[in-house]
Amino acid sequence: MSGYWSGILAILAINIIFAYGIFVTATAGQLNLGGAGFMAIGAYGAAMLGEQLGWTPAWTVPAATLLTALIGMGIAFPVLRTRGVYMVLATFAFAQVVTGIILTQPALGGAMGLVVTEYVDLPVLLSCAAAVTLLVFWLTATRLGLAMRALHDDELVATLMGVPARAVQVAGFAIGGGLAGLAGALYAHHFSFVEAQYFSPLLSIYVLLFVLIGGTQTAWGPLVGATFFTIVPELLRIGGSWRYVVFGVMIVAMMMFRPEGMVTRTLLARLTGRRRHADAG
Repeated sequence: MSGYWSGILAILAINIIFAYGIFVTATAGQLNLGGAGFMAIGAYGAAMLGEQLGWTPAWTVPAATLLTALIGMGIAFPVLRTRGVYMVLATFAFAQVVTGIILTQPALGGAMGLVVTEYVDLPVLLSCAAAVTLLVFWLTATRLGLAMRALHDDELVATLMGVPARAVQVAGFAIGGGLAGLAGALYAHHFSFVEAQYFSPLLSIYVLLFVLIGGTQTAWGPLVGATFFTIVPELLRIGGSWRYVVFGVMIVAMMMFRPEGMVTRTLLARLTGRRRHADAG
């Protein structure tokens, strides 16, 4: 495999993990536009633990994941006091605060960034992406996952039926933050460098598009969305600068004709029904 496609697969694996981090909170009915902030905490946390304490990735990656999960749990309490667009703005502000802190702290490298010496290769990234995918599929089938789905569909009815909305949403922020931090830690160790400029507002918007375009109704959505946004632009490179126009038109078309995302429960039910019918025949 060429180095170019190895790099694309590495980015795809990180994007899948990152997308699932945003998906978990979205499953509970909360749009999180602060994904870049969580990813930055995971990346810089892993980098600092490795460079300052000499930890290997076997320790820095889990530690960075736990750190971002705890931060996600902590900010969930003030963020969940807001609703609608104000919640989106609150999570966006969180990401901006994280970036501002990184840029003003010389110990974190400021605008120059940090070099990460410990390296994690592609098979580890792919294995982590596969493990996270299986984990989220399992999570959606648990009582917590069903409670998240109920809140996503109708928070008022779910609350009346006894679902502890605040606890479930806090858990969603914690798990989502941890997965985003995991993506950041793997990014830091694979690309051997982190800088605050990478974790820009556009990154938060892109990963949210992964989830929304892929679909928030099933765990297949983030996987399909992240794959689409990572691979398709590369396949369109043969079109030169026109690839941006073509890709933009494709996104608009999907938003018009598939407003619930590319993968929905209805679509999966139809596909499953066809397979059962074929097996019966």
